[in-house]
Amino acid sequence: MFKILFYSSLLLGVFHQCRSQCYTPNPSPTTVSGTHAPTDTICPGDLIFEDAFEEFDLKKWNHENTLAGGGNWEFQWYTNSRENSYTEDGVLYIKPTLVADEMGEDFLYSGQLDLNGGAPADECTDPQWYGCVRTGTAESILNPIKSARIRTVDSFAFKYGKVVIRAKMPGGDWLWPAIWLMPRWNQYSFWPASGEIDIVESRGNRNLVNASGVHIGTQMISSTLHWGPAWNANMYQLTNVDKMDPTGFDVDWHDYQMMWTEDDITFSIDDKTLATFAPPDGGFWEWGNLESSGFSNPWRTSKSKMAPFDQEFYFVINLAVGGIAFFPDDATNPGGKPWVNTSPTAITEFWRGKDQWLPTWQLDTDNAALQIDYIRVYAL
Repeated sequence: MFKILFYSSLLLGVFHQCRSQCYTPNPSPTTVSGTHAPTDTICPGDLIFEDAFEEFDLKKWNHENTLAGGGNWEFQWYTNSRENSYTEDGVLYIKPTLVADEMGEDFLYSGQLDLNGGAPADECTDPQWYGCVRTGTAESILNPIKSARIRTVDSFAFKYGKVVIRAKMPGGDWLWPAIWLMPRWNQYSFWPASGEIDIVESRGNRNLVNASGVHIGTQMISSTLHWGPAWNANMYQLTNVDKMDPTGFDVDWHDYQMMWTEDDITFSIDDKTLATFAPPDGGFWEWGNLESSGFSNPWRTSKSKMAPFDQEFYFVINLAVGGIAFFPDDATNPGGKPWVNTSPTAITEFWRGKDQWLPTWQLDTDNAALQIDYIRVYAL
C-alpha cells in the first residue's frame, strides 16, 4: 500500500510539474474560447477539441437556418432537420433532400417560406440575399433543396494548432461540400479582410471536366486561404492548392489536416503535405502586392505577419448545392449543366433539369452525404 501511495504521489507531482512548466521554455501560442473550450492550462500537444460523433451534440454545433445561399446564390435551404444532419454509428452525415418531397412541387412555384419567429433555436440566422423570407414564382422558385450548415461559433474557437479531420466527400452532380474555418470576431472588418480558411472543399460531379481538360469533380479536393482588403480584392489565388485522385474522394476516407502556426499554414492529406503558405515579413499585404490596390491595409495595426490569420477561428461544415460561382459554365458534364451562372432564373433552371442531376445523387444511399468520422484539434 505504501508503495502504491508513494508512486501515485510521485506521478501526481510529476504531472503537476509538467502542467506548471508546460509554457517554458517555449510557450504555446495556441488560444481557445467558447463553451466547449478547455479551461485548464494548455500544454503543447494537448487535445483541445474533439468530436467523434457518437452523438449529435447540438451544444457544440449550432445550425444555420437561412435561404441566403452563402453569398453565391446557392440553391439550398439550410435548416435544422435530422433528415439532413444526423449521426449514426459514430459518423456525422450532412445529406441533401428535396423540398418537393415534403411540401409538393407546386409549393416551389407559389409558396412562401418565412424563417422569422419560432423558438430561439429556429430563428433565421442570415437575412442577407432574401435569406429569411422568400416567395416562389415561376421565374424564381423557392430553394428546392434542404441541407445543413453547422458551426462551433459559440462553443469552440481557436488560434494556432493542428487539425485532423477524417472525412468522405459526397458524390452527386452539383453538390458542394466544405469543411472550413471562419473568424470569431471579424477583427479586421468584413470578408475577406478577416480571413477564411478552407480546409477541404470539393465538387460532387463524378465526371466534370473544365475547359483545360482537368477533372474538377470528385477527383479533386482543394484547400484555400481567402484574404484581401475587400470582396473584389480577394487574393485567394495565391494561397490555393488542389489535390487529384483518379479514384475519387467520394470513394475512400481520408485524413484532411492543417498545421497553423505563428509563421505559416500547412495543408496536408493522409500525412502528405499539399502546400505551406508562409507570408513574407510584410505579411499578406506585401504578399498580395496590395500597396497600389487603392485600398487601405486592414492589417496595419497587427504585430503579426500572419494577420488576418492571427485571430481565433471557428469550424463550419456544410453541403451546398449549385450556385452561380463554383461550377464553371464552360466545363463539360454528362447531360450538360442545367443553368447558366449569369441567368436571373438559375435556380429555376436547375430544378427543371433534375432529370440530369437527381439520379446521380442516389438518395436511397449515403453516397450524396458528406460524412465525417471525427474532428480533432491539438495545441502547438
